[in-house]
Amino acid sequence: MLYTKSDEEVGLLRESNLLVSRTLAEIARHIQPGVTTLFLDNIAETYIRDNGGLPGFKGYGGFPNTLCTSVNDEVVHGIPSDYRLRSGDIISVDCGVILNGFYGDSAYTFEVGEVDPAVKRLLEYTKASLEEGVREAVAGNRIGDISNAVQRKAESGGYSVVRELVGHGLGRMLHEPPEVPNYGRRGSGPKMEKGLVICIEPMINLGRKETMQMRDGWTIKTTDGKPSAHFEYAVAVDKGKADVLTTFKFIEEVLNKKQTHV
Repeated sequence: MLYTKSDEEVGLLRESNLLVSRTLAEIARHIQPGVTTLFLDNIAETYIRDNGGLPGFKGYGGFPNTLCTSVNDEVVHGIPSDYRLRSGDIISVDCGVILNGFYGDSAYTFEVGEVDPAVKRLLEYTKASLEEGVREAVAGNRIGDISNAVQRKAESGGYSVVRELVGHGLGRMLHEPPEVPNYGRRGSGPKMEKGLVICIEPMINLGRKETMQMRDGWTIKTTDGKPSAHFEYAVAVDKGKADVLTTFKFIEEVLNKKQTHV
């Protein structure tokens, strides 16, 4: 059963997703070599609570923290720790909030210091594959149209698509139907109607697609130890054009400012 949202509910989801967007921008200010992932987590929790929200991930299914911080070959669900970021790392930060009873959920992969050009290209393609998927999130299309668009873009760059982890519906619950895979056939899967809110979140690997779960019960890594990137938008399906509820604009303003000060 796919639950479509009213215009009012989409408006509330936009607010919760804008809080996530601003939280990720706050994190962006602090990402640099020497900073621990737990420090970033504390910044995020404080920012979310100061802005009237609750951390959406903390305690969810027993997850211990506000952010998922996944470094280098960690695909998703990395637990913040005393690990200090190093120049050349990439870190995928996935953040969820609850505001006005609705979830916000978004992710962005950041470069730390000077990153290898081959890894930079992985990030560019992963983000572009997200944008391609978003273009298909229009009323009358099917979920497989999104999945196929993501897969085609990622694989056109020579990258592999993680199979075990997928996007999802979003609303009063963090994970609602339908599942939104990052691979698949055009014309397959449920038909989308206006008001369906989904998270599209490509997880794309530099090497092979296979992953494994670590002993902590959460962290997913690539089996070949090569880097993985993750970008995520919350999107409301609409007629003619998707309504993207998340924005990377705030993050990119911060990153651009940091570059001009280097």
